[in-house]
Parts: sequence; structure tokens; C-alpha cells
Amino acid sequence: MKPLRLANVCAALLAPCVAGTAACAADLPAADGASFALRITSLKELRFRSTVRQQFDYSCGSAAVATLLTYHFGHAVSEQAAFQQMYLHGDQQRIQRDGFSLLDIKRYLASLGYAADGFELPLDKLAEAGFPAIVLVAERGYHHFVVVKGLAGGRVLLGDPAGGTRAMPRAQFEAIWQNGLLFVVHGGPGKPRFNAAADWRAAPQAALAGGIERDSLLRQTLPKLGDGNF
Repeated sequence: MKPLRLANVCAALLAPCVAGTAACAADLPAADGASFALRITSLKELRFRSTVRQQFDYSCGSAAVATLLTYHFGHAVSEQAAFQQMYLHGDQQRIQRDGFSLLDIKRYLASLGYAADGFELPLDKLAEAGFPAIVLVAERGYHHFVVVKGLAGGRVLLGDPAGGTRAMPRAQFEAIWQNGLLFVVHGGPGKPRFNAAADWRAAPQAALAGGIERDSLLRQTLPKLGDGNF
């Protein structure tokens, strides 16, 4: 999370953003001369399917809270909206110097009717409760907010606003996890999304495991065999 150059940031965040990554389709020939299409999804697209991409090096806090609300609580919020409100109601001098804090995120969530607090708990408790959390990590010399989206098989699934959804070994995560705090929304309506199989598809063990959408394969049928086909 780099120091904010806020004049440039606010000007950019007041403008709509329409960037995106498109998937492609491949036409494959069938045995009888017909063809069918498979939707091919890049790993890069998968990684940002349930994680909001940060627009700037220093806007991970607003992108993390947008990820949490949009993809785990079903409350669609853009990074732009979160950034504007957190800055408007925060200590603007401190934000310009240090970026957003968990207190800024807590106040923003409270303004939307969500109770949220930081808890010093091990990851196992998070997994037992089935709740996502925002955490602070330190990587490549910077502090950075990410969302813990799941925990399974000794791996931690993260919604990283800079790199998208990714997984890492638990020991590696705990080495970069700062202050041991899990920032959790609690007491909200319904059960949040956590450990979703669709999210794990963005962080496959094998490099090519997520390339082709399995649903598109299941919808295809084998061509009817005719004379000369076998």
C-alpha cells in the first residue's frame, strides 16, 4: 500500500472505469463434420471473477472491502464508491500519507449497516465459522489488504486486489500475515460465501486445471456415428 497521490487518485476515481478482460471461444470440429464451441477462460480472467481489481497501487483497502461485500455478502459495491466514502469520512491527511486503515473500513461498513471487528484468532477458527476476512499482509516491501476467501488442504485462498484470486501454503501465508488480526463482518443477514468451489478454480494445483469451463464440456454430446465413422 503506497502513499496516496490523492489529487490524481480522486480525479481518476470520479470517472467511470470500463476495463475488463474478455474470454474467448474455440470452435472445435466434430466427427460428423459439424462443430461446437467451447468457452475458454484464461486464468487471469478467473482470478478477477470474484475479486475486485484495485485501480491504483494504494487503493487495496477500498478494493478489498468491495470484494468482501460484492462476492461474499451479495452486496454489489464498486471500488470507486468505497474509496470515495472512506476518504470523505476519514482522516484525509492520514489517508494521503498512509492509505486506508481497518478503522476506515470498519466505519464504511457501519455506514452500510454491517458490524465488523478485528479478532486475534487462528485461521482454524475462521474456517470453522465459515466466514471470510480482510487481513493485512506484507509482501515485496509493502503492506497490503487482501481477503481470505477460503482454507482447505493446507492452502489459504486469497482475494488479492493486485493479483486476483490466488492460493498459497498456509505456512507461507502466516509468515506474511501482519498483526494476526482477522477483520470479520459479523451479525449480518444470512451466511456469507466462503470456501466456494468456484473461487478455488482460480487457484488450481495444476497449471492448466482451470482453463476450460467444465460446464461447457458437460453440455456437449458425442456426434451420432454414421457410415464410415468409428
